[in-house]
Amino acid sequence: MSPRTPPVLALKGVSLRDGPLLLFDGVDLALEPRARACLVGRNGAGKSTLLRILAGEAEGDEGERTLTPGARIVRVPQEPVVVGETLLDYAMSGGAPAYRAEAELEAFDVPPGRRAQGLSGGEARRAALAKAFAEEPDVLLLDEPTNHLDIITIETLEQRIRDCRAAILAVSHDRAFLMRITRACFWLEGRRVRRLDKGFSAFEGWAEGIMAEETESARRLDKAIERESAWFGRSITARRSRNEGRALALRRMREERAGLLRNQPQKMELATDAGSTAGRIVAELKHVSKSFGEKVVLKDFSTRILRGDRVAIVGPNGAGKTTLVRMLLGEAAPDSGTVRLGKGLEIAYLDQARATLQAGTTLWDALANSGSDQIMVRGRPRHVAGYAKEFLFRDSQLRQPVESLSGGERNRLLLARTLARPANVLVLDEPTNDLDMDTLDLLEDTLADYEGTLILVSHDRDFIERLATSTIALDGRGHAVETPGGWTDFESQNPGFFSPSPPPGGEGGARPRSGREGEGPLGTGGATPAAAAQRKLSFKDAHRLQQLDALMPKLQGEIAAHEKALDDPGLYARDPKAFDRTMKALDAARAALAAAEDEWLALEEKREALTAG
Repeated sequence: MSPRTPPVLALKGVSLRDGPLLLFDGVDLALEPRARACLVGRNGAGKSTLLRILAGEAEGDEGERTLTPGARIVRVPQEPVVVGETLLDYAMSGGAPAYRAEAELEAFDVPPGRRAQGLSGGEARRAALAKAFAEEPDVLLLDEPTNHLDIITIETLEQRIRDCRAAILAVSHDRAFLMRITRACFWLEGRRVRRLDKGFSAFEGWAEGIMAEETESARRLDKAIERESAWFGRSITARRSRNEGRALALRRMREERAGLLRNQPQKMELATDAGSTAGRIVAELKHVSKSFGEKVVLKDFSTRILRGDRVAIVGPNGAGKTTLVRMLLGEAAPDSGTVRLGKGLEIAYLDQARATLQAGTTLWDALANSGSDQIMVRGRPRHVAGYAKEFLFRDSQLRQPVESLSGGERNRLLLARTLARPANVLVLDEPTNDLDMDTLDLLEDTLADYEGTLILVSHDRDFIERLATSTIALDGRGHAVETPGGWTDFESQNPGFFSPSPPPGGEGGARPRSGREGEGPLGTGGATPAAAAQRKLSFKDAHRLQQLDALMPKLQGEIAAHEKALDDPGLYARDPKAFDRTMKALDAARAALAAAEDEWLALEEKREALTAG
C-alpha cells in the first residue's frame, strides 16, 4: 500500500483521564488533506471530547497534537449555540465575508435576516453548518451533524461535503449519511482508535472481525490464567523458590483480563409489550385537509392504518409530520374530512421535543412518579435503579436533574419511560437523535419483534428502510403520497416529490395502500353499473354492519378477559384443564374477531364504493 499523504491534523499517543476514568490511552489519529472520515464509537466512549482535542479546545494529559501551519479548523458541536443579532451576523462572526455567509445560509434554507434568538433545534443546526462552510476551513469537525435535520437538508449537507475542499471528520449515528460521505473510518473502542481505509459501508464487517479476534484472545488468556493459577496452587517448588517472574506474569495476565472486562461495552436491554389486542383498524383518514393560516399542511389526504402496520412519516421540517401524527391519534382535528380511530387503542408516544422531561426533576422522578422507588414495567413492578441500569444509567445518575443529561441519555430516558407501559400503538417521533449505533441496532431489533402498530417519524433513512412497511411523505405544500415499503421504495417511485414544483398528478393526496388493477379507492373492487346506481347498502348488508359494530367490542372484551386469566402464573399448575380451556377459548375469540373485522372491512369498502358512485 502506498504511503498516505502527510496529515493536516494529527494526534500521537494522546491519553486523557476524567477523574479516575481513563478515557483515552495512547490514541493515534491522522487526517490527510481532503479526507472524508467518520469517528465511530459507543455513547460515552469520548468521541465529542476527542473532537475538542483535535480542534485545540481541550488538551490531553499526554501525547501531542500537530497541525499544518496556517491551517484553519472549524468544529460544529452537537448542540450549537447561535448568538448575534441576526443569523447573518452569526454566520459572519467567524470571519466569513457577508456574501459567502449569506450564500451558505440560503443553501441551508435559513433566512439571513432572521433574528438569532428563539430557533428550533433544526434551525440552529442549519445556521451552524452554514457558518462552518462559509468560513472555508482546512479541517471541518462535525459532531452529530444530522441531528434535527430533515432528509432534504441532510442531502444538501451531503452535497456540500462532496464539494468542500476541507478534510472532514464526522461523528454520526446516521448510517445512510456516513455511507454517502466517507472514505475512511476511525473506531474509538477500548480507549484506543483503530483506522479502516474504506468507507463506512465496510465498517461493520471489519469491526465484527476485530471483536471476534478479541473474543478469541480473551478466551486464550482465560485458559492461560487458569493454567498458571493451577500451577501455583500445586507446585511446592514454586512456593519454596517464590518464582517472582512467573508470579509477575500471572498478575499481568490478570490485569490484562480485568482491562478487557472494563472495556467491554455495556448493552442496553430493551423490550416491548403490545398490550391488549386492538381492533383491525387503528386510524382512518378520509379526504382530510389541514391548514394553519396560509400554511397548507394537507390537501384531501386519505389513508387507513391497520393493526400491525409500520408506517414511516417523512418530509421537510415544518411540513406537518407531527400534525399528521396528532390527527392520526385524535389529538388534532382536521379542517375538513373525517378521522376515525379504532377501538381499544393503547398508545405510547415518544415526543420529538423531549417536552415530557420537565426541568428540575431528577432521573429517578422522571421514571417513578410520586417519589416511589417502584416503576410498573409492562404490568410488573420493578425497582427504579434496576430498570434504569438496563438503559445504561449508573446509580450515581439517578438523583441528577434531567437537564444535566446528555442528548443520548435524555433519549434513553424517554425510551425507558415509553417502553415501560404496554401499548398496541407505538409512536416514535425522531427516536434516533443522539443514539449510538449499538443502541440503534438494539432498538431496531426490538421494534422488529414488536407485535403492535408502529408510527415512525424520522429523518434516518437507514432506520426507515429497516423498519417501515409503508412510507407517507409530505412535501410542505399540502401534497402527500403514500408508498408501500421504506425509503428506497419511496424514492424510486416518487422522483422529484420534494422539489419546488408540484408532484405529477397535480394536487393529489395519498396513493392507495394496496389494491389490484381496476379496483376503486382503498381496494373497493370497482362497482358494477347496477351497484353504482345504488347509493347505499342493502338492508341486509346495513343490518350486518350494525351487528358487527356490536360484536367486535364484545369479542375484544372476551379476549382481554382470557388474557387476564392466563396472566396468572399458577393457573396451569392448579388446573391444567382450565388452562387448556382458556387457551382454546382465547384462540377461538381471536379467530372470530379477525373474521368479523375482515367482514366489516369488506362491507365498509362496499359502502364507500356505492357512496362514491
